[in-house]
Amino acid sequence: MNSAINFIELENQVITATYRNLMVTAKVVLVESTSGAQLPNPVTTISSPLPAGALRIRLPAAVRPGTYYLMALNGHGEPAARSADFRID
Repeated sequence: MNSAINFIELENQVITATYRNLMVTAKVVLVESTSGAQLPNPVTTISSPLPAGALRIRLPAAVRPGTYYLMALNGHGEPAARSADFRID
């Protein structure tokens, strides 16, 4: 199963992304690209059993400017999919 997560846009501190073939209960986290550090917030859980869907993730004010990507983690906490890098200013 080829899982995917695609960054669409960042507007007004809200990330819009689409996903495909992520299991229910998969977690989507924000990762700082340079260090590879996973941010503790936001964490979004996939709750739809459909094979494709969309996410809207509100960024907390504590997120600093930098380059990030979205990482989907399966039920075992292992990477399942990764988005392209994007910039938060």
